[in-house]
Amino acid sequence: MAKDIIEAHRRPGPSRRQVLQGGAALGAAAAMGGLAPQALAQEKIKLTIWAWTPKTQELANLYSRKNPNVEVVVENVGQGAPHYVKLRNAITAGTGLPDLGQIEFNSIPSFRALNALADIGKDGANAVKGEFVDWTWSAVSNGDAVYGLPWDSGPMATLYRADVYEKHGLKPAETWDEFSEQAMKLAKDAPGTYLTDFANDSGWTAAVLWQAGWRPFKTDGSKIQIRINDDVAKKWANYWQKLIDAKAVDTKPGWTSEWFAAFDDGTYAAWVTAGWAPVLMQQAMKKSFGKWRAAPMPQWEKGGKVTSNWGGSTFAAFTTTPHPKEAADLAVFLTTDPEVSRKWNTEAYLFPVLKSLLSDKDLMGHKYDFYGGQAVNEIFAASEAEVDPSFEFSPFQDYVNSQIEDNFAAAVSGKGTLAEAFDRIQDTVVTYAQDQGFEVT
Repeated sequence: MAKDIIEAHRRPGPSRRQVLQGGAALGAAAAMGGLAPQALAQEKIKLTIWAWTPKTQELANLYSRKNPNVEVVVENVGQGAPHYVKLRNAITAGTGLPDLGQIEFNSIPSFRALNALADIGKDGANAVKGEFVDWTWSAVSNGDAVYGLPWDSGPMATLYRADVYEKHGLKPAETWDEFSEQAMKLAKDAPGTYLTDFANDSGWTAAVLWQAGWRPFKTDGSKIQIRINDDVAKKWANYWQKLIDAKAVDTKPGWTSEWFAAFDDGTYAAWVTAGWAPVLMQQAMKKSFGKWRAAPMPQWEKGGKVTSNWGGSTFAAFTTTPHPKEAADLAVFLTTDPEVSRKWNTEAYLFPVLKSLLSDKDLMGHKYDFYGGQAVNEIFAASEAEVDPSFEFSPFQDYVNSQIEDNFAAAVSGKGTLAEAFDRIQDTVVTYAQDQGFEVT
């Protein structure tokens, strides 16, 4: 699930993390062969994990039962921004870091830039490389160096109201051009009903731009290429600006009770979203049970099969841990042990990153009444296999996120356009990167 500067990330309502934290979910995971080596501790030690995801202590206890010399203590020091603030404060102070931490995919680069993440590849993590979806491994590694083990993910697809679509003669859009045409049609045919909402969430923005081919950052040590306002970004901005100006999409803040109610009552007919969303929708919706379906993410090129990811976390060890081998062993256990990998899906409700779970017919093929008997996991599993692995987040992604949301909010309220917002974001982020000591090209 996804952040990066010490200041809190501003949102108009509760974040995706907050909404998801107590969620119920889809799916039951299949068991897989155990790969974790035995812990190396010969004397009693304690390993501390900072994480906010439910059930983490309970599942960490399974490690201690199998490795009685290792006590594992899970601490929830905050969710999202507060979590990262405390981590960075400990890094600055030079003391107080846990052995392992929950680090979202888009925050891995920032903690690598601080030289805070241990390379657990040399302590056995590479032995499980083949168990994970390829793009997730690429996101946490650099050659043989491994800076975290994938824990969960958010491959993108579309959730839509079958009843609203049928009433207005719509079908799931295969392309973004079709999506735009449908948004215009629905706004004309049913004023006050929208195909979707442009909720100004930086995680969602990065995900849909990722699919479009946006590659804003390329980092090589202290050198960084910044191309935030490239042609891809401008084309994407003009696409959504047209829909916003035509009032063919709404622009209400996301993650509020009113926002969820708009999906539930049919005001919003579709959400291009991530693999964790079906669970969230099932939990949040009261009026629309049985009316939702899933379809693939619209493509920029007809017949394309390119998707992206929104959210997802890793277990990462910190360089300050006095027990690097045991920390690596624990990370491997928590992500690949048969019993634990099952429970992450059945009890903590995380979308899988293990190939064995994504190919399990019972898990992915299960049909859900909320989705009219559709096996929606199959749609998101197919998307997971189509995520383009070449996207890079910046070493200061939270700052980038805050700039996106602040400047988009101004544009949506009528202060310029989304395309102009990208220009402002580019200038601001370049200056910030230079102030942080990066050589910008």
